[in-house]
Amino acid sequence: MTTPTREVGSDAGRPPARSRSVRLVGAAALLAAALLPSVLVGANLLPVPSVLDTLLGGGTAESRFVVWDQRVPRTVAGLAVGAALGVAGALIQAFTRNPLADPGILGVNAGAAFFVAVGITFLGITTPFGYVWLACAGALVLTVVVYGIGSTGRDAGPARLTVTGVAIGAVLSGLTTGLTLTHPDAFDRMRGWSAGSLLERGFDVLLPVLPLLLVGLVLAAAVAPSLDSIALGADVARAHGVDVRRVRIAVLASVTLLAGGATAIAGPIVFVGLMVPHVVRWMVGANQRRILLGSLTVAPALVVLSDVLGRILVLPSEMPVGVVTAFVGAPVLIALVRRPKVSGL
Repeated sequence: MTTPTREVGSDAGRPPARSRSVRLVGAAALLAAALLPSVLVGANLLPVPSVLDTLLGGGTAESRFVVWDQRVPRTVAGLAVGAALGVAGALIQAFTRNPLADPGILGVNAGAAFFVAVGITFLGITTPFGYVWLACAGALVLTVVVYGIGSTGRDAGPARLTVTGVAIGAVLSGLTTGLTLTHPDAFDRMRGWSAGSLLERGFDVLLPVLPLLLVGLVLAAAVAPSLDSIALGADVARAHGVDVRRVRIAVLASVTLLAGGATAIAGPIVFVGLMVPHVVRWMVGANQRRILLGSLTVAPALVVLSDVLGRILVLPSEMPVGVVTAFVGAPVLIALVRRPKVSGL
């Protein structure tokens, strides 16, 4: 008697198809529901009727400034950052076959932070718009370096790239800390940026990065059909006719654009790329295409709702969204890990 084998993308032991569809629809509904409080709630305590009137084209000069110049761009930035981090997290976990991987494992965040610190310290850059280009450049440069070192002499396997990314990221994190400690102004500005915040992230910051995020999402969609095979190992993937090297390069490029772009907009926001794929995997099973689709809706909902929570927890001040996601993400991740059957890749 033979033991049945697990087919690629199978959902043995997973929620039934109808349940998966309902959960995906529920995630999309949660995302839609998160938009309203993000526009209604803030440190400027505008009455709800005034906000709604402003959204419909009326309102005062003050309400139009608060709603259209602050809250709406901030909400859109939260959606973009969340979607990018969620999809990047799902990609890197499938790529490395490691459920504890997150987008920063390749050193993307460390590269972005190092370039921002250099820009603040030596170039005098002090605006979020300036940080965007520095962070994007740092993420892209570091990925090229990691791939160049990790693939020397043979194909770039996930283990070599991961170790290379962690090592170089650790070095750059040390250099960044050294720069900020020896330059008080850089320390003050990096402290705010590295907490991860959507404050003052208007369309002037978002729009230059948006094309990078869109290219990253297109690449993610292109490699999605191959991810189930990749998750089972390179040999299995090759047996299914997958060009492993091409998929790996596409995944690296996508993660770099998504995680680097999100970091450029809001700074490093923790736990989103690590936690959300776990939640989605529990919702929809192990099929990587559904995990990417679910991450595309659950992650932005988490970021937007965390940002709303950060606005009201310490009124009249605000708590950075990166701090809130850490408080929310840690217990949720612990609860998922403690489940009797933790979802595998």
